Amino acid sequence: MTGRRGGPQRIPRPSAWEPGVGPPWARPHAKRPRRVDTALLRDAFTRPLPTTPHDATLPVELPSMARPAAVLCALYDEGGDARVVLTRRSGRMRTHTGEVSFPGGRLEAGEDPFAAALREAEEEIALDPASVELIGQLSPLATVSSQAGITPFVGALAGPPDLRPNPAEVEVVLLVPVVELWDPAVYHEELWALPGGGRHAVNFFDLDGDTVWGATGAMLRELLDRLWAAVA
Repeated sequence: MTGRRGGPQRIPRPSAWEPGVGPPWARPHAKRPRRVDTALLRDAFTRPLPTTPHDATLPVELPSMARPAAVLCALYDEGGDARVVLTRRSGRMRTHTGEVSFPGGRLEAGEDPFAAALREAEEEIALDPASVELIGQLSPLATVSSQAGITPFVGALAGPPDLRPNPAEVEVVLLVPVVELWDPAVYHEELWALPGGGRHAVNFFDLDGDTVWGATGAMLRELLDRLWAAVA
């Protein structure tokens, strides 16, 4: 624990940007649940994904299937609270060094996307594929830098996992309480100007010593949107 919000990641913030309004759960007087468990997450994925007029004004990124990838958002309960498994990428990686992300990666030829997410999670952090129960899927999206199409899966674990990061790919595993993510001191939204016009909403989560943003930030934002719809 560093006691300091945010991390050393390099954020390629454009000169033209402004604070965003953010989703309803991020508003100052929103009544956010103090506890979130995997039972609530299961319920959230039985409901349609909510949308807001604010979101609809922003460009929608469609994934490029020429470079398909898959990631796993794994969650488990500890002390009645759900925690999400994130990783900080190793400094040995060629791209996205030091960034916080979900376990995952490129699909092999003919590979099922969920099988790829499980395989990558096992390779990166030794997560047992048999321990993962698929409970939902987040919206596919594309990374701005590589334009890889990513399919995010959400899986529930029976309990705290025994994880061992592969130092070639992962520097450290982060086990973050879900309720921490929608704390106003943790989350904020920025609107970045696009070269061709329009604006792009970028989601930031300033954790203890780390910052989550980009594609992973967008995935976490959708997860919290779904939770909010289940409790509002």
